[in-house]
Order: sequence, then C-alpha cells, then structure tokens
Amino acid sequence: MYQSFIGLEIHIHLLTKTKAFCGCTSEFGAPPNTHICPVCLGYPGVLPAANEEAMRMSYMVAKILHCTLSPKCYFDRKNYFYPDMTKNYQISQFHDPVGRDGYFDIEVEGEHKRVRIHDVHLEEDAGKMIHSGKTSLCDYNRAGTSLLEIVTEPDLVTGKDAEAFIREFRRMVRHLGVCDGNMEEGSLRCDANVSINLQGQGLGTKTEVKNLNSARFVRKALEYEIKRQKRVLTKGEKVIQETRLWDGDNNVTAGMRTKEKAHDYRYFPEPDMPPFCPDDAFMAAVDERMVELPLAKKQRYLNDLKLSLDAAEFLVEDSKFCDLFEAALALESSEPKLVANWLCGDVQGQLKRADVSLEESHISAGRLNELVGLVESGKLLRGKAKEVIELIINDDKDPAVIVKEQGFEQVLDESQIDDWVKQAIDGNPQAVEQIQAGNKKTLSFLVGQVMRFSKGKADPKKATEKLEQALGL
Repeated sequence: MYQSFIGLEIHIHLLTKTKAFCGCTSEFGAPPNTHICPVCLGYPGVLPAANEEAMRMSYMVAKILHCTLSPKCYFDRKNYFYPDMTKNYQISQFHDPVGRDGYFDIEVEGEHKRVRIHDVHLEEDAGKMIHSGKTSLCDYNRAGTSLLEIVTEPDLVTGKDAEAFIREFRRMVRHLGVCDGNMEEGSLRCDANVSINLQGQGLGTKTEVKNLNSARFVRKALEYEIKRQKRVLTKGEKVIQETRLWDGDNNVTAGMRTKEKAHDYRYFPEPDMPPFCPDDAFMAAVDERMVELPLAKKQRYLNDLKLSLDAAEFLVEDSKFCDLFEAALALESSEPKLVANWLCGDVQGQLKRADVSLEESHISAGRLNELVGLVESGKLLRGKAKEVIELIINDDKDPAVIVKEQGFEQVLDESQIDDWVKQAIDGNPQAVEQIQAGNKKTLSFLVGQVMRFSKGKADPKKATEKLEQALGL
C-alpha cells in the first residue's frame, strides 16, 4: 500500500502599485516593455529599494498564516539562468524570510485539515517569454513585480486536498486584499511537489509539477502523477527527481528537466539591500489590516446566522459580496437570511445579466436593506423588485425613489382588489364555469386577469384568496 505526500509552492502577485524594488508600475496588460527601468532590468550600478507596501502585505500574509514573523529579514540573490531576466539572478529571501513555521486550516468534503506552512518569502517575478515558431520574444513588464511565495510542508495527501487548499487560500488573499487571485492572469500560480512511498516509509522521491493555472488542474495533475509514480514503482523502477509540466489538453504530465537542488541556485546575501527591520508602527499597521479568515466566517454564518450552506459558500467566495452582507447586517432592520438570499439570488443574477461587477454598480448596504424592507412590508412585489435591482445597478437612486418614479407601488387597498376580481369574473364566464365544474387549474388564468387589470400592482396571493372567496371555493 502506497502513501502519498504533497507540498505546494504558491506564488501571488501582491496588489502594490509599483514593483518590488523600483518605482515602475505593476499594472497588468500594458504593451510589452513599457513598464521597465534600469533597476528592474538590472543595469550596472543601480540600487534596488524594498517596497514598503510589499513588505507590509508580506507580513500580513505571514501573520494570518500563523507564522513566526522575522524581526529582521534579509534578501538574497538566487543565481540561475533566467532567459526572461536580463540580470540572470532573482532577488529573493532564503536564509531569513518574512515568516516561518505557520499553518493554514482547510476543509475537504466536510473534514477539517491543518496544513503546516514552511515559510513565506518575498521575491521579484521574472519577465514573460513569448514563443512564435523559431523566434522567442521577451516582455520584461512583469520582471521585478512583487511576488510572494508560500511554501507548505508535505501534509496534503490527495489531489482533492490540494484543490481545496488552493481554493481556500485564494479566498483568504482576496479577503485580505493583497492579491486578486486571478490564476488565468498569473497573479496566483502554483507548483506542486508530490512523492509516494510504502506506508510508514516516509517521503519518497518527489517530482515537481508546473504549469498549473487552476485549482482543478492542480487536482487533476496530482491525481495523474500519483498514479504514474505508482506504476513506476510497481514495475520495480525508480522515480526520477524532476520537474514535469501539466498538459491540460491530454491530461498528462510530461518531463521537463531534472530537478535542481537548492544549492544549485547558489544563494548569497543581496549586497545592495540592507535587512528589513519592522518597527512597532509597521507591525501595528499590519495588525490593523487583519481580517477574519473565510473558513471561520463561513462557520459563523452557518452556526450563528443559520444561513444555508450554499449561501455561506457564495458569500465567502467573493469578499465584495461578503463586505456588503456584513454592512447590511450592521443595520438594525436587516434579517440575515433574507439579505443573504437576495444577494445570492436576484442581486447576483441581475449583475451577471448587466455584465457589471458589484463595485461598479450603485448597490449599497442601505439600498439593499431598503429594498428587502419594501418587499417584506408588502409595498413592492418580488417580481418588480428584480426590476428595481436592475435600475439600481445603473442609476444612482434609492429603491423607494425608483418605485415611485416607475409606479411599482403594490396596491394594498382591498376594495380596489375586489373591483379587479369582479372584472375578472364578469369578463370570463367560461373560465368560471370550468372552475365550478371542478377544474381548479383555470383559477390561475383568472389570477392572471386580475394582475392584468391591476397592471401588476396587485398581490397575486391576495388576488387568489379573493377569487376563491368570490367563487365559494
């Protein structure tokens, strides 16, 4: 019986306005080689300087991962042939990183698991290679971008474990506001180390799998690699320590190169940068920006607010929806379940149809709370509420104003509803005969007639009750 061991190396682009060690913008998607300078290109004589916001975000991540924070962290040079780095070395951290010896809790199919964190260290990203036929081009815009690497211990066992870790980690950095987590743009990348061995024999010979740009691919690549290594060992052969690439088209891993060891990188202290020593003010700023972890928030929503699992999962997946929900709860008249259901349902649906993000819309906690109140008080029909949401998305107006301008107010005057019911009965004698003959399905037709006469302002439930009374049902 074989046992598998999985460790992850996760790289995230920090949401800093400028690069890690120079003043170039870190904006994504600019024309090639327009966001570069002598520092990030490594010209002779230049002096890099640590980005304070990058350092702050690095300590935030290390702290939320329960790491022991470094009182004095150093930078090192990682020497290696980088075809997409003009200076052929990377400024990183090896001997004294931002944080060590932490942990991160995840949930896999309802079971909680704790994964140890080996270290968290800040480095600079490399550029980007574009291959076309026999020609290779280099875009150095990404070179020097603030890149934070989080290395786990080999505590994960299955591809599902790793997928759950990536998804929960992505939620965490988004809630913390340090990374957008867009794996398709490369702002969150993952390399996976995996080995197998006979039960109780400890770690085996590991392989590293690269080119994983989604949590699903992480799972699939590891599941394949575990099966491949089992086949190799079952044949009596040895697993080769190497770097492999994930081929998503064929769902296989393929050998890329034999795996380098750490000493092959020839780390040595970065001579141009002094150590970073966080003071009390710096650490106080880190503490102020700590947030509740998404997994803990989800449990609070389930246990304290009694939300459904689907609603809790939806809210913690997107920090913007989560923040709006929390802000709405701060209003005394907000009912958690109702607000959550509106956010997960109609609000999300209307935003998708309008192709607008929540932050681009004019939906606020106050307006959401007001809308829910109008529906619950009977002043606005739920069907019309969807139209109000659609208008709020594009118009900077409160729900009550929109309801009045559009004439969406629900009619609560029972005598008026009685008049519409009488019109429906008098104008459709054949339908009345069918109902009295036992065909109650026709009643919905008369309800529709009441709604037509009322121009959608009557309560369908009240209209149904009135019709049943009038017809003696």
